Amino acid sequence: MKITKDMTIGEIIKQYPSSIEVLMNCGMGCVGCPSAQMETLEEAVAVHGIDLEKLLLELNANI
Repeated sequence: MKITKDMTIGEIIKQYPSSIEVLMNCGMGCVGCPSAQMETLEEAVAVHGIDLEKLLLELNANI
């Protein structure tokens, strides 16, 4: 399964624990916060000012 912009941060972390390091390295230190359980990757990158396509490439290369 591929990581998509519509997955929540919680889903990504649960299915692909190694993605935590990728998320943290790009500046998303909120992987453990309660909002991460309901916030999609697309919503999270908008809040943090991160390039969605670049992050998706990194996340999927990591899995």
